[in-house]
Order: sequence, then C-alpha cells, then structure tokens
Amino acid sequence: MTDLVRELDALRSGPAFVDRSDRGFVRVTGPDAQSFLQVIVSADLDALADGDAVASLLLHPQGKLDVAFRVVKVQADDLWLDTDPGMAPQLVASLERFKIRVDATIEDRSASWGMLTVLGVDAAPDRDDSCRVVPSAIRAGVDVVGPADVLGALAERLSADGVTRVGPATWEAFRVERGIPVQPFDIDDATIPQEAELELDAVSFTKGCFVGQELVCRIDSRGHVNRFLRRLAVVDGDAPAVGAEIVAGDKVVGAVTSVTPAGVPPRALGYVRREIEPGATVELRSAAGSAHAQVEPLRP
Repeated sequence: MTDLVRELDALRSGPAFVDRSDRGFVRVTGPDAQSFLQVIVSADLDALADGDAVASLLLHPQGKLDVAFRVVKVQADDLWLDTDPGMAPQLVASLERFKIRVDATIEDRSASWGMLTVLGVDAAPDRDDSCRVVPSAIRAGVDVVGPADVLGALAERLSADGVTRVGPATWEAFRVERGIPVQPFDIDDATIPQEAELELDAVSFTKGCFVGQELVCRIDSRGHVNRFLRRLAVVDGDAPAVGAEIVAGDKVVGAVTSVTPAGVPPRALGYVRREIEPGATVELRSAAGSAHAQVEPLRP
C-alpha cells in the first residue's frame, strides 16, 4: 500500500487533517458589511447567527458563475470569505465593483491567513481565539480558519496528538472522489449553478433579490440545464487526462475536468449531457489512449 493510499484511507475514516491554506481569504468589515453582501450574493446572510457559515455564490448578472465561496459570519460588521485557490483577487475585484456608497472595507488576507480541514473528529480542536471553527462541508469534521502562524502551531499539536497529516495530492484525490468541484477547473464563468449542483448549498430561493437571480430561479421553477458535472469511476484502462473527451456510443457528450493523481484508483470529474444518466458506461478518450468509466452522481 502506498503512502498516498494510506493517507486517503485516513481522510475517509479519520482522524486526519490537511492544510488548505492555498485557498483565498477575504475579509469584509464595516457597518454595512452584511447588508452590502446580502443584496448581491446568493446565500441568505440574514439567517446566519454569529459564528455560522454558509456556502454562497457571486454570479454575473446573466446568472452564470463569477466566484464561489463560503461566508463565515463573525458578526454583522465582520464577515470572512474563503474561496478556491487563486480566486481571492477576482472575488475582491468583483465585490468592489458593487460597492457604491457602502461603508465597508474589502481586504484580501490570503497572504497571512489559512485553513486546516480536520476530519473524523468528535469535537473542535483547541485553537487561538483569532481563529474560527465551522463545520466541514465534506463529512464529520471541521474547518479552522485564521492567521497562518496560529494554524501552524495547531497543526503541530494535532500531529503530536496522533491525527494523521495528509498532503495536497491526497486531498486532491479525496475531493475528486467526493465530487467537490474547484474553480476554475470544474466550474468557471460558463457554469450555471445547477450544472454543478451549486444551488443545493449556496442559493437561497426565498431571500429576495441577488445578482443573477433571474436565470437561477427560472431554471429551478420551470427549466433545466443541458449538462451536469458527474463523478467518473474508471472501470478499465488508465487514468484519463484532463480535457479527455467523454464518449457515449459514437457521440462526444462531454469532457473531463479533474483527475485523481497517480497512485490511487483512477477517478475523474467531468461534464456530460443531461441524457447521460448515472449508471451509464462511457469512454474517456484522449491522444494518450482511452478508458471506460461508470458515470456516478456528483454527490456520493
């Protein structure tokens, strides 16, 4: 058994943790911080108590994705946003475009903040008060967000307590296995939220207006999308390359967007046409060769 497989088993069953400080971190503060975000983002922030967190989206006016992120409400005048690696500058720039006559400060803190994901634990780990702990969206466990130096000390304590530390390659294998899309690889500015099931966690259909609401609500009430992001379990052949064609019969029905690293059973994420339902077998075809995979729902 390779180290990668052992670490992956630890993430599945715990306890284990991973340093995800490559994510982007943005802080929005000021008297209008919550009211400013409430009218433009897809989640209902008014429903949050202090310390709560919720997935959210900033959409383009046409309803397609700008940036996906999570909001941690420290209090109404202090909200922490975390987003996929490299996406913080875009999130800051997009929020700034909407900040007209608003008493709020938007700050990119990616250089000094970080996050540990701790899975398979029964209670939140001891940490400095400068951090915030919120439930993990993946399985039993938590995400600890805060200053990078504080998280470094926490990581040392977790390791000393016997919690397995896993590396970024293991996390990548785990997130593909679990069907967790990452921007800009699996979701981007061409993505409609329902194509990647983003609306299930990140959209409130009762909060009132937000940017891009019309398309999202129209699809929810009386429409459909033409493609879905799915998990792909390779049943024969080698791991596909990102960008490999997904073929059903003699028709190209989609493309691969993410692949597990070498050393674990090959799995992938990719978009397929809506008529390709879970349980179908497809071919993954690229210049390097081909493989066959079973289409699975995005969420296990």
